[in-house]
Amino acid sequence: MSLSHDDAIDVILLARGIEVLPPEQREQRASGLILAFTVASGLQEQEERLRAAGVRITMPLRQEPWGERLFQVTDPNGVIIQFVEWAASEQS
Repeated sequence: MSLSHDDAIDVILLARGIEVLPPEQREQRASGLILAFTVASGLQEQEERLRAAGVRITMPLRQEPWGERLFQVTDPNGVIIQFVEWAASEQS
């Protein structure tokens, strides 16, 4: 899977065993890694877009008590990818 953004971000997640990797790297699995992307707005639309594209959402969109909204997917190698949006502060 390749994630790209116009601001020159490319993240490429390869399946284990793929021949493009050197032999000693082909069967490695990720462990203890979360890759987080912060979005300024439209988090729900991003979740819907990925779901419609067939991506399995491994943690549905939710909001944490401290104001973080997020959802996550997990790549075939076990890398957790979170998409995060900070909820606007409430004014009193």
